[in-house]
Amino acid sequence: MKRSLIFLFLGLLILGTSCKTEFEKIRSSNDPAKILAAADKFYNQKEYYKCQTLYELVIPFYRGKEEAEDIFYNYAYAHYHLNQYLLSSHYFRNFANTFYNSDRKEEAAFMSAYSQYQMSPNFKLDQSHSEKAIEAFQTFINTYPTSSRVEECNELIDIMREKLEEKAFYSSKLYYDMGEYISAANAFENLLSEFPDTKRNEEVSYLMTKASFLLAKDSVYEKKEKRFREVISLQEKFEKKYPKSKYKKELRELVEASNSELKKFRS
Repeated sequence: MKRSLIFLFLGLLILGTSCKTEFEKIRSSNDPAKILAAADKFYNQKEYYKCQTLYELVIPFYRGKEEAEDIFYNYAYAHYHLNQYLLSSHYFRNFANTFYNSDRKEEAAFMSAYSQYQMSPNFKLDQSHSEKAIEAFQTFINTYPTSSRVEECNELIDIMREKLEEKAFYSSKLYYDMGEYISAANAFENLLSEFPDTKRNEEVSYLMTKASFLLAKDSVYEKKEKRFREVISLQEKFEKKYPKSKYKKELRELVEASNSELKKFRS
């Protein structure tokens, strides 16, 4: 039994070595046609690492030739399937710009944007890729307004904008929780400006008013009057927009405290 296992192990080892040697033979053959045929075979078998390596070898030989379109198309997808989204976005974009008469140009343009979307992280992290995805999807929509993919692009843009909104709120609230009230007030104001239809509008407006009050309270004497007046102005706008808000009572108390502070400047 033990001897059989040893022979089985040796057999598998020899088989693996043989396969590897065969790939190396193809890779080092300096025969573009042979390498390309093997690359296409590996691509169809979803052996993306192998086909990627071989495509890289033959690209210089087939640049400008009829085979180039399929090579670059498969090469871009090989990167995508290997989760190498930054590179796949680059190669899909290059494909769309290079093979402008191809019937796969639209697909490549979409996949370039979609690769950026795949790199979009949790909302707490840097959202550069989300912003780039939005820009790329919008460019796609503008370029192919009648495409069947436009609806999907708009849905993905909405997902990205929700992330950007969550990121903006998270960052603003973090300033608030850390007692950085001037940064918090400015960040909340920017959030409302950039996302006027946010579902958090009421909460953000409340926090902005409260941050402004805490800022005024901690301000130097020369800035207190102006900042307490700003608190009153924000509260008036808030109550006009949300007359039945659960924050109404608390914000009125802040106004009373602000008015008490302002009396000191009239004496």
